[in-house]
Amino acid sequence: MRAGARLCAAPRAWPAAARAPGRAAMRAGPLLILLAGCVQGGEGVARDAAKSVIGRTVATRYPDLPVQPAVDCVIDNATNAEVLALASDTVTGPNAATTETVLAIVSRPGTLTCLAAGRAAWPN
Repeated sequence: MRAGARLCAAPRAWPAAARAPGRAAMRAGPLLILLAGCVQGGEGVARDAAKSVIGRTVATRYPDLPVQPAVDCVIDNATNAEVLALASDTVTGPNAATTETVLAIVSRPGTLTCLAAGRAAWPN
């Protein structure tokens, strides 16, 4: 087991002194640092999973579109929350929410510019 892997394990209860009402900010700081380490370590895994779902969505809805350039443009313009939502869809497979998320990302100017630069024209 890696040294940092234990930090991402189930959280332990906070000591009674740290649960005092005036200490919320003091509790949040270390927790956010620990969560940031967990997210950074899993970011590549989440992006790879999201790419898989995006690829299946693009290939199914738009069979004439070059899949890999479209996947790269969508994943590069997705927010962290969208990447995580798309990655979670790998369990059940692409669904209506997946398609809505991909279409929302595609409608952004940065994604459209990326698609145009990659010569992948997104169908209407």
